[in-house]
Amino acid sequence: MSALQTLAADGLHGSVASIGYGLAAIGPGVGVGIIFGNGTSALARQPEAAGLIRANQIMGFAFCEALALIGIVLPFVYGQ
Repeated sequence: MSALQTLAADGLHGSVASIGYGLAAIGPGVGVGIIFGNGTSALARQPEAAGLIRANQIMGFAFCEALALIGIVLPFVYGQ
């Protein structure tokens, strides 16, 4: 039996789920960075539109964080 088959037989799925969440957290992390980076740039260029820009930043942040929360929940839903 190879080492990979031994690891798979011993129940490695818990560790794989945590690795999967780590990979799933990369996307929202990058998205949040882009949102706030571009929002800061937009506020510097057009400070009179601060309310609209901030509202759009918060909405985009909420959508990105929802993706991260889905990434946390899915290993529990589909875990065995």
